[in-house]
Amino acid sequence: MKITVRIWRQKGPEAKGTMVPYELDDVSEHMSFLEMLDVLNERLTLEGEEPVAFDSDCREGICGMCGVVINGIAHGPEVTTTCQLHMRTFNDGDTIDIEPWRAGAFPVVKDLVVDRGAFDRIIAAGGYITAPTGSAPEANNLPVPKIDADHAFEAATCIGCGACVAACPNGSAMLFTAAKITHLGLLPQGQPERESRVLNMVEQMDAEGFGSCTNIGECTAACPKGIPLDVISQLNRDLMGALAKPGSA
Repeated sequence: MKITVRIWRQKGPEAKGTMVPYELDDVSEHMSFLEMLDVLNERLTLEGEEPVAFDSDCREGICGMCGVVINGIAHGPEVTTTCQLHMRTFNDGDTIDIEPWRAGAFPVVKDLVVDRGAFDRIIAAGGYITAPTGSAPEANNLPVPKIDADHAFEAATCIGCGACVAACPNGSAMLFTAAKITHLGLLPQGQPERESRVLNMVEQMDAEGFGSCTNIGECTAACPKGIPLDVISQLNRDLMGALAKPGSA
């Protein structure tokens, strides 16, 4: 295929960015989207130009590093991670716009790379459990109702890619934060910190400058792991319960 890609180029956090077009004449439909960017960067390097900076790691849809906005959609037209998107999704002659995540809490580092350290700080504020060290306990020592186990596992599939924030008109991190709170709060091991967890993680989320949730639902529509919107309801229930306890304010 012959395609044109228009890519956001920005030399640094304080630099002014702009969309720069590049033409590629021999793109295989079997390439992944990131392989197409690799081919472009090889050409730019050979021509003595600065290659496009973008994040990637596992390239297997697991790590969540590869997020970019493609034609206005987080991760592109398929509900998957950018690394698992293939060029057969596009047509010969297409023009494809590629931009970084757009959110105040995700400042651009360079080109398509953004700083998602805000997610790490939210997890550090309470995304853990208190557990003794030593050998692993027998799994059946702590019975968990299947419905709770299934919902906890569903929430735990969040890979922290940030698509939910990029897709949300408000730049909210509620789906991410709710997934991290829910997958621990539904399990027996997560009960000791359940109230402090939700209070601290929501406080940190607000401190990072993410927008408010207005239940538009674009977050879950863009999520490559299908995190359901009802984890936000679980977060709100836990938060109201924690705030109702004496001394929580």
